Amino acid sequence: MTADSYNTVLPNGIRLTFIPAAKFKTISMALFIHQELSAEKATLTALLPSVLERGSRLYPDNLALRRALEELYGAELSTDVHKKGERHLISCSLEMIHGKHVGENGQMLRRGLSILGGLMGDPLVVDGGFKDSYVAQEKEQLANLIRGLINDKALYAVERCLQNMCARERYGVFKYGQIADLEKISPVSLWRYYREILSANPAELYIVGDLDASRVEEAARETVHFHRGPQGDGLPETEVYFEPSEARFVEERLPVEQAKLVMGYRTNIAYRDPLYIALLVYNGILGSFPHSKLFLNVREKAGLAYYVYSRLERHKGILLISAGIDGSKYEKVRQIIEQQVEAMARGQISDVELENTRRGLINQLRAGEDNPYQFINRQLDSEIGGKLYTTDEMIRGIEEIGPGEIKAAAEKVRLDTVYLLQGGERTVPHGH
Repeated sequence: MTADSYNTVLPNGIRLTFIPAAKFKTISMALFIHQELSAEKATLTALLPSVLERGSRLYPDNLALRRALEELYGAELSTDVHKKGERHLISCSLEMIHGKHVGENGQMLRRGLSILGGLMGDPLVVDGGFKDSYVAQEKEQLANLIRGLINDKALYAVERCLQNMCARERYGVFKYGQIADLEKISPVSLWRYYREILSANPAELYIVGDLDASRVEEAARETVHFHRGPQGDGLPETEVYFEPSEARFVEERLPVEQAKLVMGYRTNIAYRDPLYIALLVYNGILGSFPHSKLFLNVREKAGLAYYVYSRLERHKGILLISAGIDGSKYEKVRQIIEQQVEAMARGQISDVELENTRRGLINQLRAGEDNPYQFINRQLDSEIGGKLYTTDEMIRGIEEIGPGEIKAAAEKVRLDTVYLLQGGERTVPHGH
């Protein structure tokens, strides 16, 4: 991705970012509303996308909405809720074929934006609230989603580790909220909450495609023009810098055949920090690839893990190491993992490890160039993280990074929480 994006602010305060991309035959658009991640509001925020997708004033039900999308040659619409750092985001995305490929050059962009703007800015409201049946059905769906987390034990273990690790921080909040909070939400209270955040919270519209910037702005002004009130002071930034006093151990028991070990580390490196690219490379060498230290030492050499990997939460500065193991081998697995982390801090990185990781990261970045939503995601990351990295800048940074900078990033990494999900009868999690 190049730095060539066009930015402006629409009259209602929505930031418009247009990314020209001649290579795509589609037009991709996404509208995001930002909210602070918090325990009190998480369930409300998580419920909204699916309720909004049920219908707008112009397209009050699924059938009307599907017909409108079919008229755009089968445009694809989706809504979602995202957690990026301590931001909670509602999104509505639409992807459609470019009008010039179907002999309709003029109005398709406007029609697509009109559907998007209508769903988010002019939803279906009945008697001062969202439609009762839509809210009831979507509450049941969200409850199933929250309950279903426990069925994916690897995901469950990661979530439980983060909840324990960040129990006193906003980041510890589950992005889908809590079942207990669903009972308190009515169609009227949900609409009031949405009207409040729609009016005052930061909102962004991203458009990617082979288009002209002035036409994009004109179409956006005409279609995404719903009323918003005065903008608030913005949302609090994600807290990144945190020095754990000593690592905590949390064990939970559930009937599982394969134990799950998750180790949460604080990196104290934010997205906009000078060491961020060094941290990306660090994570690659440690645990993102088949050539990484964790895979080779824990799985291949010692044969102690069914899977093992590390991943970064780029906005919160948290590094997670996850492994599926035989519970009786926990001590040995933890010891080898900690040895690999210590080796990185001592600068024990071979030229082969560094070169393979550079190649792996650059290949990932280049593959992302084929997906318009990666362009949107990069821009959104820059908005939340306070710095825009173009693909070219990232590749150059990865190519130029040296062992010294990787060691400097490694020295900042501190173990915070170790979570072990063991087989056996269900127990209340506890710390040692």
